[in-house]
Amino acid sequence: MHVEYAKVSALGDRQENQDRAAVIVAKEAALMMVFDGMGGHSDGALAAETCLKVLQDEFTSAKLPLFDPQGFLYLALAKAHDTIVKLAQDVEIDYRPRATCAVCLVQEGGSFWAHVGDSRIYQLRSGRVVERSRDHSHVEVLIQEGAITEEEAQDHPMRNYVECCLGGDEPVPDMTVTGKKSLREGDVLLSCSDGLWTGISDHEIAALTAEGRELSEKLKELSMKSLSVNAPNGDNTTGTALQWLGA
Repeated sequence: MHVEYAKVSALGDRQENQDRAAVIVAKEAALMMVFDGMGGHSDGALAAETCLKVLQDEFTSAKLPLFDPQGFLYLALAKAHDTIVKLAQDVEIDYRPRATCAVCLVQEGGSFWAHVGDSRIYQLRSGRVVERSRDHSHVEVLIQEGAITEEEAQDHPMRNYVECCLGGDEPVPDMTVTGKKSLREGDVLLSCSDGLWTGISDHEIAALTAEGRELSEKLKELSMKSLSVNAPNGDNTTGTALQWLGA
């Protein structure tokens, strides 16, 4: 498995960076992770940090390539959710730590996606967005129903409201776990928090596939563009990217 990968995480216009991210690359599989601690709740950073550690431990202890990638993603995120809930059993429910997530598993020439909330995953190819995950949010429902456009969603008053997250209530939240999405040589996968994709067009995101520069440089440039567009109210801005270079 031949890949190039990168990570970026910036504070933005916040007092604390509550995002956590990592890319783990092994011989037969790779795991891209972004967890966005929800700033409206106490210990959002703790939620994101806890999730990251649980996923790291589950992946590094598993036999690769994974026999059941979808099952792995669901069970690992469910374990992360349960761990956060147990950490805050004595905290009033409205103030418990919470996080959204975007996790992408790459193996055997394809990727498997899992996400909760409004952290996103993109598959990019030849300067365009092939596909992206659909947010668990009221605004996303309006987009899918044709009530508003992607552009109108950027300024919608409920754009920051998510319908599910890791942590908080005890029941495992709704999560989207996809089947295998085939990769072509040169494809780029991006997992990111809403602080990165907010205010940025698909065309700008798809520039991660441009030739001539390292992926880390292009991801940093995208992050800086997002920070500039969203200032002075920019959120934590975090992303992991991986370019598939062949088996």
